[in-house]
Amino acid sequence: MSRATLGWVVLGWIGYALLPWYGFDSAAIPSFSDYVVGGSGLVLGLRGGAWWLLPIIAPLLMALRPTFASSRHSDSDWLVASGVLGLALVLLQGFTIGLNGWTLDILKSLFGEPGPHQAGMGYGAALTSSAFLIVLCHGLAARGWCRGDAFVTSSIGVVMALIIVFVFFPVSTILGSAFADNKGNFAPLEFVTKFMDRSIWGLDCVTSDLRCGVAWNTLFLGVLVAFGTTLLGLAFALIATRTGFKYKKLLRVMSVLPIITPPFVIGLALILLFGRSGALSAALYEWFGVPRSRWIYGLPGVFIAQLLAFTPIAFLVLIGVVQGISPTLEEASQTLRAKSWTTFLTVTLPLMRPGLANAFLLGFVESLADFGNPLVLGGNYEVLSTKIFFAVVGAQQDQGRAAVLSIILLAFTLGAFWLQHAWLGKKVYTTVTGKGDAGIPLPLPRRVAAASYLTAIPWALFTVAVYAIIVIGGFVRSMGRDYTPTLDHYITAFRIEQADWGLYFSGSAWNSFFATVKVAALSAPLTAAIGLLTAYLLTRQRFSGQRAFEFGTLLSFAIPGTVVGVSYILAFNVPPIEITGTGFVLVMCFVFRNMPVGVRSGIATLSQIDKSLDEASLTLGARSFTTMRRIVLPLLRPAIVASLVYSFVRAMTAVSAVIFLVTAEYNMATTYIVGRVEAGEFGLAIAYSTALIFVMLIAIVAIQLAVGERRLGRRSASAHTSPVAVQATP
Repeated sequence: MSRATLGWVVLGWIGYALLPWYGFDSAAIPSFSDYVVGGSGLVLGLRGGAWWLLPIIAPLLMALRPTFASSRHSDSDWLVASGVLGLALVLLQGFTIGLNGWTLDILKSLFGEPGPHQAGMGYGAALTSSAFLIVLCHGLAARGWCRGDAFVTSSIGVVMALIIVFVFFPVSTILGSAFADNKGNFAPLEFVTKFMDRSIWGLDCVTSDLRCGVAWNTLFLGVLVAFGTTLLGLAFALIATRTGFKYKKLLRVMSVLPIITPPFVIGLALILLFGRSGALSAALYEWFGVPRSRWIYGLPGVFIAQLLAFTPIAFLVLIGVVQGISPTLEEASQTLRAKSWTTFLTVTLPLMRPGLANAFLLGFVESLADFGNPLVLGGNYEVLSTKIFFAVVGAQQDQGRAAVLSIILLAFTLGAFWLQHAWLGKKVYTTVTGKGDAGIPLPLPRRVAAASYLTAIPWALFTVAVYAIIVIGGFVRSMGRDYTPTLDHYITAFRIEQADWGLYFSGSAWNSFFATVKVAALSAPLTAAIGLLTAYLLTRQRFSGQRAFEFGTLLSFAIPGTVVGVSYILAFNVPPIEITGTGFVLVMCFVFRNMPVGVRSGIATLSQIDKSLDEASLTLGARSFTTMRRIVLPLLRPAIVASLVYSFVRAMTAVSAVIFLVTAEYNMATTYIVGRVEAGEFGLAIAYSTALIFVMLIAIVAIQLAVGERRLGRRSASAHTSPVAVQATP
């Protein structure tokens, strides 16, 4: 038995014999002896209060068997048996015994009601279950799985377990209600009736002036937004990496600004610009006689708002891909007398296909799952996410209908996922190898550069106009009615007073601000770590069920946040995992909602890195963990930045998923903003949003400095502009 395996066995015993088996509530700790030792699984089992915990001793003893009578042939069998039996016992007792007794009717009939009862699992149960999982993975590695690499098998096992617990389990809980009636009975005919509803699939807009079904509206909007965000993101990425544009840094800031904007703010700014009483609408009417209208409400408004919100995602994914293209390949094309335009079409653009495909997929999925922009600007243009929200919290209170609509969203996502794989095919896109690359990135062809400038610059100026409205709105009494300058909104939100004991943060926004920063700071590194580890496993390893595993990483991303929030309440409000009302459930919700961006950007970047680099490291005796830390991670810096930035910002600005999960202790900034918008306090909402934008800009700069830039050892054009200098070099 290796030291690592023995260490996990010891941790399993610590979780079972010393740590509290039940509860994550730290406020319930009266003393060390009463809670830490007295509440452990072993003590509770021996006292007779929780006899069902005693069988867990058996797999823990089985895991120690190889230390006393080691045999290469039997050690792996004992470890696998210990892990499987331990996990089975923990899951069996957790799902059959609940707060009010037996959870299965068959157990009630056999042993009588109500039966034993228990609370949700705590620190001890979590640590012991984790130990059983790692011991199982080490046993499988000892049997030759994944070439006997314990790090790889453990990584696959941990990521799969986390996805099952925090994605499949809650999502299946609410989707299962699609096949049940209002009383919870199995009713497949009701599913068919709800699924085939004319309001979902109707095509009346084709043959008449009536509206089309909500499914077609959502699909059409998703495709439009995916194409638009991918083109805009590519234009920004090309300008930032392949041109001599003087204001690159400013352009990059303007391209990323929308992603750090809290929900409803972009929609509110568009209304203040283009609404019937908007500033631009008023100017056009007074200067040119253009009548005021409500054109911003509906498809145009939602489309513009989603382009503003999701273009930065495409840019973050594509900039790393464009940087990774080897200039040597482009120089070889020009050596063969190909023109710059031909080189771009036949060499550069095809090598961007992984990035383009992932950017398109993320834009499509983001559009499908977006809730805030359609809610504010949708008007009569209905989409699935808002229909699901009103099915859950509206007068209908129809959880089954919400589940049916969620299944349709999943089908759209699965279709986009399959099309992406079909388009990429089995072609190789490797451009970063272990060989030296002294090529100079070629300038863009004139027509490509002109198209990029004509696309990105106007969009950046439009972004400036939108954010000017946002900034001004926080410093005037009432945007659109009273433009008297004031600081009242900021004082109300962020007042700080001097008290006898020190500074007192008396502003109404401070509690939500501190809670939001805390949750975002915890979830961002976890999101990046799990997402990039998953990308590494998907691109560098081969194992059964890999495609299903990859789609599982997109599952929670594809479902609207409202459905995710409700599913977390249904799944984690009762044993065996009872974590609602804690900060932990918010962190886990953010981690697995935002993880797909890290996965997709990691896959796009790893697709360009030659596997021979990994193989050379392994050939020289390095383990997989060392190879990933010293070889892969430095080359993944663009993906690391993208994942950290996106996850931190999304945790600061998400609303739809957490609106059902917040508590008085963990009241997030977005729920505070939504409350101010509902109360008509737009100035306070905009002021708070402006402060959040400033904080997130500081965080993005800090992440960039901490992670650094990837160095590929390539020449820059500026270093070789003088032929004399090149000739003088020995």
